[in-house]
Formats: sequence, structure tokens, C-alpha cells
Amino acid sequence: MTGSGANNAVWWLTSVAPDPEACRWEWERNPLGVALLPAGRRWDVLILPGELGYPTLDVLTRLVDRPGPVLAGFGDSRMGFFVPPGTVARWLGTGVRGAGSGTWIVVPYPERASGGMRWLIPPDGSGTLTDASLLELAMHEAAANLAAGDRGGGKSGGGGEDGAG
Repeated sequence: MTGSGANNAVWWLTSVAPDPEACRWEWERNPLGVALLPAGRRWDVLILPGELGYPTLDVLTRLVDRPGPVLAGFGDSRMGFFVPPGTVARWLGTGVRGAGSGTWIVVPYPERASGGMRWLIPPDGSGTLTDASLLELAMHEAAANLAAGDRGGGKSGGGGEDGAG
């Protein structure tokens, strides 16, 4: 992503900050390349463990042309899917954490990986988010695939009800 696409993504992300202009200025100059942004205004973030998140993203990208933004962080041990605001308040499920209204998330600058965070699918500035129902379907399929693979003597804990929302 370059030029106006990156500018649109930066504008879209910082538009939720209490002072978007100050946030944008600091973020662009911050050597860590991260900003702390409030969730629950334009998006919520559903945070999946990496062992479920990557297979879920694989399924999701077969269902839609382009899902909403997706973050990976902390050695790829977690993935954050940007979903419509209010999703976290209604989400029922185990193994999935959420960042919604009243919480803040660490977000890397759209063109950089930094602070242990990177974009797997960067925002394009259009406001595209992942539909929570499609994400749930993708999680179910990914969990079922993981469970089927675990029957062969692999490690347990990745499938079944654990990742379902």
C-alpha cells in the first residue's frame, strides 16, 4: 500500500483518536511505529489465538474477496480481526478475546511492522470490516479442520468448541 491508500488508512485509523491530528503526527514520527487507539467507535477487534486465527483467515479469504483488517502480533501467537462496533458485547464463545467499547488496542502504522505487531491485511481506508457472522463460520470450519487433524495423535486444544463464537 502506497501513496493515497496509506494516507486513507492512516486517516481512517486515527479518526477514532481523541485528537486525530495529534495522533497522526505522533504516530508518523514515533520510532516504534505504533499508536494506541480506542476500539468500539468504528470497529471492535476479535482476538484469536494464532493456531486458530491463521486457519480461520485461510477459510475467510475463500469466502470473501477482501476481509477487513487483520493484525498479527506477539510472535504470531494472536490475531486480531476488525469487526463492526458492538460485536464484542454480543460475542459468546471461548478462546476468543475482544476489544470493544472502553478498550484500547496497539496498532502499527499501515506500512510498517513494529512493536511486535504487523498487518496481515492492512486497512485500505474504506471502512471495510469483517462480517462477524462470516468470521464465526470461518472459525467453525477452521476448528473442525484442526480437530480432524488432531485425531491423528496431534496436540489437543485447537478444535471443537474452543474457537467457536
